[in-house]
Amino acid sequence: MAEKKSFLLRISPELWAELNRWASDELRSVNGQIEYVLRQAVEERRSGKRDRNGRSAEAGRDPTSPGGRA
Repeated sequence: MAEKKSFLLRISPELWAELNRWASDELRSVNGQIEYVLRQAVEERRSGKRDRNGRSAEAGRDPTSPGGRA
């Protein structure tokens, strides 16, 4: 297995508490929960699933702009 990349993440205490509760509900560490949620988001983006507002993952993007956003 490839070595994992470490980085510092600054989040509010309120968000930390919510992530901690969510992770506990699913028997994960907070780190594991964050990684799980990020993996889900990446998979949804790759598969072209729609977000909560009904937009596709590609909606609102301008492929000619450097950042990919219109």
